[in-house]
Amino acid sequence: MERWKRYIIHVDMDAFYASVEQRDHPELRGKPVIVGGDPGSRGVVAACSYEARDFGVRSAMPSSRACRFCPEAIFVHPRFDVYRGVSDQIMEIFHDMTDLVEPMSLDEAFIDAGDLVDDVTGPRDIALRLKERILKETGLTASAGVSFNKFLAKVCSGIYKPDGLKVLGPEEADRFIDDLPIRKFYGVGEVTEKKMIEHGILTGRDLKKFSRPELVRMFGRHGAYYHDIAHNLEDSPVIPFRERRSIGSERTLGNDIDDRDEMVDILSSIAGKLERLMKKRDIRGRTVTLKIRYFDFCRINRSITLKEAVSDADSIMKQIPELLHRTQAGRSKVRLLGIAVSNLVNGDLSHRGLIQLTLDHFG
Repeated sequence: MERWKRYIIHVDMDAFYASVEQRDHPELRGKPVIVGGDPGSRGVVAACSYEARDFGVRSAMPSSRACRFCPEAIFVHPRFDVYRGVSDQIMEIFHDMTDLVEPMSLDEAFIDAGDLVDDVTGPRDIALRLKERILKETGLTASAGVSFNKFLAKVCSGIYKPDGLKVLGPEEADRFIDDLPIRKFYGVGEVTEKKMIEHGILTGRDLKKFSRPELVRMFGRHGAYYHDIAHNLEDSPVIPFRERRSIGSERTLGNDIDDRDEMVDILSSIAGKLERLMKKRDIRGRTVTLKIRYFDFCRINRSITLKEAVSDADSIMKQIPELLHRTQAGRSKVRLLGIAVSNLVNGDLSHRGLIQLTLDHFG
């Protein structure tokens, strides 16, 4: 297999806010859901389900207009704290594989998988594994685009929605771009699209007919970007900029459970995984947090901060009985268990409490 210069995966959650609402409220599944302001107000659509999109509803549309397009739509007020929590779960899945993660928003990120690709594991395998983990651990679907640059990865994830996966190698790229409608080009908005159409630019093939200086004259400094993406010259790297404040792992259970012994067994397995991750990154942490989601989707965290930073499973598990005692687990059934370790320090100097981790430790 010929090696690519980069292996970029773009993962984009499908109708993220609306899908979270449909997950948490089963009565909304299969129905047109609009997350945003009330139609009688001056609110706008923050997100909408695919069922609502079939009626022409789109994000940023006035809620009153969306209601006219889809009178049977169900309007739901946003729960941004919940969406941020799910986003943290998803980003942690990415960071379990590599630290080369560049979040673009709560529901999408670029991932450089170059260090993960070998003669046995290809980029498609890695993207599929990410999608499967997201579905298993959050109950949500994501679409993924895989290519040798960010532009093509982003375009592929957008075109093959929902729950899609497209791998586009260098040998296919020119033909793909030639046939790509200009409205599908990432970075080309409605105003620019209209101007391009006025110049006879309807597809990537048309865009390639213009030189870089011509495109700069027509579209200003953005013209150089349009030229580069049309000719596969876009080569920006994935730039991780998230400061790691915690490291954790969660497991969504196949069946709700109320047996505390079974919970401890599951948490012990999670702690073992955390130990491997922390040793790989040479980090320890002083705060251990138990994460629980009950059968009714109510989610709680219970934490304890230690005098000494830890990274081994035994030390983490010593804190679990007390943390479990501070929950309703056992009295109420549980559908998700997780552990996170925060207040991170460098492993070599943890006994002195020095060197709070910054981006440099992961970049």
